Amino acid sequence: MSATSHQTTVQGCPVHEGADPSRVGADPSRVGADVSSGTAPGESREAPVADWVTLDALHRDPFPLYRRLREEAPVHWIPALNRYLVTSYAACHAIEQDEATFSADERESLMKRAMGHSMLRKDNPEHQRDRDSYGKTLRPATIKKHWNGIFEQNYVDCLRRLKKAGPGADFVWDFAAPYAAENLRLVMGFQNATEADMQRWSQTMIDGTGNYADDPDIWAKSERSSAEVDAAIDEMLPYFKDHPDHSLLSGLASLPIPLEAIRANMKMTIGGGLNEPRDVLATTVWALLREPEQLEAVVADPSLHTAAFEESVRWVAPIGMYPRQVARDTVLEGIRLRRGDRVGVAIGAANRDPAVFEDPESFDIMRPKKPHLAFGGGVHFCAGTWVARAQVAQIAMPRIFEDLPGLRLDESSPAVAGGWVFRGMLEMPVAWD
Repeated sequence: MSATSHQTTVQGCPVHEGADPSRVGADPSRVGADVSSGTAPGESREAPVADWVTLDALHRDPFPLYRRLREEAPVHWIPALNRYLVTSYAACHAIEQDEATFSADERESLMKRAMGHSMLRKDNPEHQRDRDSYGKTLRPATIKKHWNGIFEQNYVDCLRRLKKAGPGADFVWDFAAPYAAENLRLVMGFQNATEADMQRWSQTMIDGTGNYADDPDIWAKSERSSAEVDAAIDEMLPYFKDHPDHSLLSGLASLPIPLEAIRANMKMTIGGGLNEPRDVLATTVWALLREPEQLEAVVADPSLHTAAFEESVRWVAPIGMYPRQVARDTVLEGIRLRRGDRVGVAIGAANRDPAVFEDPESFDIMRPKKPHLAFGGGVHFCAGTWVARAQVAQIAMPRIFEDLPGLRLDESSPAVAGGWVFRGMLEMPVAWD
């Protein structure tokens, strides 16, 4: 996977999906009838319009835009996105806790077209049935007992790959990406695929979820990967009925679950399950290399790696926005929203809300512990959270600075970050002694 292709992914996102449905089915007499966050209907107002927000600016660096948006209002209508964008911590948290008002099952979803109707685009009880099918595979006890040893071996193999590339290698593409991809391949049970397949599948299907321009080449690549994943799943399910192991596919093979649900959920997992640990790992290393005093503290006290991980996902949420559709007229933090409106929940903005976090723009592993929203919340809390923490905070981070003495950013080729729906390092050349 190239840095260029990753850049395409973070620009393309599932927020530009068809015509504006914000007034479809709305009954003007009911505006404000359902109230969130304790705001009385009489105190509500229309969302301000932020026509100065552009996709290019969001991709380059969304955080200055988020600051201005939060200062003006917790919710804005963004013409460039064709939806409302929610930027305050309180409003994002309210959405996460209220699936009756804010539905995950968004109409005309490009994600459904690219990956099928996964649990990520379902409300309860359908969502919970799909989520329960993942069983014990991703739970902390199984990770500690079974997967950590595998992650450790993958770390060794990928570190060897990085060292072979030598100083000037790209930390993202020569280490973090193959490490996350190989871990995911084994957790999911794709014995008939490679880590390169996982990276290609993830990239092209995510590009499909953001194909708002309806580019036929993007759809062709996405559909080809989708078909390859279907074939790989269809081959492995019968195998695991006779040869069970700890993987996701093995657990699913013995359950009475529709094949289409299995396919959709596995494709969804290939997307987020690879991007999230890859980007958290690279961003955390990048942040520590830019803050030598904090790096020194982490090296001296390995217990701080967990704090560094949590601060990293707060500071730069790897999955920075997800969509919701308003199921009934409501008022969110004083802003009127109507049934059918589509909203983008900007976790990347909420996690830097100064109403919750002191000096939120700074990376500070010593800051007082407060709950961030990087892994979502409510019923859709990320099922892969513990796997990401294990492979990054428990395995890779405690060893990388020891195994690469003098690890530093390559001054001759500056690192580049990008994206806002998915945000991470696009280029990160490094050197070591």
